[in-house]
Amino acid sequence: MSLLTSLVPSFTRSAAPVAPRESAPTVKPVYDLSETDEGYALSVYLPGVAKDGLELSAESGAITITGRRAWKQPEAWTALYRESADAAYELVLTHDNAVDIDKIKAELRDGVLRVALPKAEALKPRKIAVG
Repeated sequence: MSLLTSLVPSFTRSAAPVAPRESAPTVKPVYDLSETDEGYALSVYLPGVAKDGLELSAESGAITITGRRAWKQPEAWTALYRESADAAYELVLTHDNAVDIDKIKAELRDGVLRVALPKAEALKPRKIAVG
């Protein structure tokens, strides 16, 4: 068991998308996930994606991030080499309802999407006064 799995066991990579998607090929973006007492911090690296090409949806049990690049190849331009595929990004993370989906906050800056995923109140640690 990896350190990440032991820290955040409620998030898993989904083998199949939760809802039917386009048949166009997609690329899974690189991401980092960390946990605090208050929630989870997710950073997703989406180079070339602008705000208007980004979709973030949170449903019961799944968080889906889809990013489409707006770059178009000029007509007179011939590519000799290209490092990345011209495909949309798609990341589906499933969870066991550990996230309060009404309080999710996201920010996209310089190709990095930062998402704050607060824990549901029932899962947050509490101090119990002994009387």
